Amino acid sequence: MAYGVDGATGNGAGNGNGISRLPGLGGKGKYGRIGDELVEHNPERGSQSRRYVFACAIFASLNSVLLGYDVGVMSGCILFIQKDLHITEVQQEILVGCLSIISLIGSLAAGRTSDAIGRKWTIGLAAIIFQIGAAVMAFAPSFRVLIIGRLLAGVGIGFGVMIAPVYIAEISPTVSRGSFTSFPEIFINLGILLGYISNYAFSDLSEHINWRIMLGIGILPSVFIGFALLVIPESPRWLVLQNRVDEARSVLMKITENKEQVEKRLAEIEEAAGGAKGTKEKAVWMEFLSPSPALGRMLITGIGIQCFQQITGIDATVYYSPTIFRDAGIKSDNKLLAATVAVGFTKTVFILVAIMLIDRVGRKPLLYVSTVGMTVCLFTLALALTLLGHGLVSLKAGLLVAILSVCGNVAFFSVGIGPVCWVLSSEIYPLRLRAQAAALGSVGNRVSSGMIAMSFLSLCRILSVAGAFFIFSAISAVSVIFVYVYVPETKGKSLEQIEMLFQSGREWQRVEVELGDVEHLVQKEHIDQRHSITVS
Repeated sequence: MAYGVDGATGNGAGNGNGISRLPGLGGKGKYGRIGDELVEHNPERGSQSRRYVFACAIFASLNSVLLGYDVGVMSGCILFIQKDLHITEVQQEILVGCLSIISLIGSLAAGRTSDAIGRKWTIGLAAIIFQIGAAVMAFAPSFRVLIIGRLLAGVGIGFGVMIAPVYIAEISPTVSRGSFTSFPEIFINLGILLGYISNYAFSDLSEHINWRIMLGIGILPSVFIGFALLVIPESPRWLVLQNRVDEARSVLMKITENKEQVEKRLAEIEEAAGGAKGTKEKAVWMEFLSPSPALGRMLITGIGIQCFQQITGIDATVYYSPTIFRDAGIKSDNKLLAATVAVGFTKTVFILVAIMLIDRVGRKPLLYVSTVGMTVCLFTLALALTLLGHGLVSLKAGLLVAILSVCGNVAFFSVGIGPVCWVLSSEIYPLRLRAQAAALGSVGNRVSSGMIAMSFLSLCRILSVAGAFFIFSAISAVSVIFVYVYVPETKGKSLEQIEMLFQSGREWQRVEVELGDVEHLVQKEHIDQRHSITVS
């Protein structure tokens, strides 16, 4: 029987922790099977391990609040920074977009850093760098100093946005890996909402003070990360890569349901990590430059989905939502910021829907719903703004359609491509390459985000706001095709099975049917053994 590197059996009858239920043997759920051995199932211990992994996933995701808060708060701050520091439109674009561009340095460095000092301490390093940057921004006397703080914050965000999904994927059981790995996206959305609320709450203060308070509050989430580092363990997979097997075993005792299962999982991790120990950085990057066909497909899928997440214009929608609503007819700053709060609330609510569905419905169906829905909403928004601009609809009707379209766009984003992007990036790569391959994907994500953020106002000036969103809707339509061609369904599959999918090229359906046949045979094997034991 094949096992994934996360220790889960490759069949649908298991519970995702490498143990398969035999409900007819000694009472429902009392025993499980690991390979050819029968072990006792401990519901109380299983509940404790799940709660522990849940807590670790939350603490590891705290850095994502920083990214979300910065995205949300800057949409309002830029209105007051412009008035206080008298910056130009080009400077606005640089200020907004430079964080995403510079964060690629953090993402690239995080791959190597997390392999050197560990996943856990990379999370801490990200928080420290961001804190310094946020403090510099809050007290910046000029645009130049503000940019310096923004660049530092960007490096910290680059570290955090890359390492959290990797860490969570490496400690999570298969059955809940999708949900847990989506936690960073939840916290990004929570941060965006908090940023919008902060904008609205402090907008009545003087223009010299309000934006500084808005940016300074961003320091608070990173303070809690210091406490988180005292709670969360190091990834057992990284510990095995460092030959710290006893420490890895200790961590597995906390996150694994059954004591007998620990040694099995440890053996599987050691086998998966066998080629990774002692591998030099240069060798890993040479493998990226000359990838095998399977790795090439993984990189196309991982980097491609990361880029499409951003080039469909989500950051433009979030960063510049006041600009969009002003173009639709809202003139008051307070009303503009209040409308953005509605956008942030919608984005946060629908990410929770994704978390509930991602391990039930699957990754690919959510991506289809998301990309098709975004395409429709972006086209509708562009059409509404065009009709408003030509006076073909009433202001009230056009404004209502524009607000609903923006909210619909962020809702469809949060249901699918927002969280699924990070889930796929954390589970499609083999252990030896996972951190640095995920870093490459994060670079694509951040570069795409920066390009959109730094060019949106100029694009609007050339084509109009409506024209910019017609382009985004066309790109979103292309993303639907990309999902169909390059993205396999990974729900409920061990990491070994996911690797098999990429080794088979684009023949996703045939291989998934074969895996389904294997699962059926394994389930039949369990039933036959149960009957055999009952008869004896």
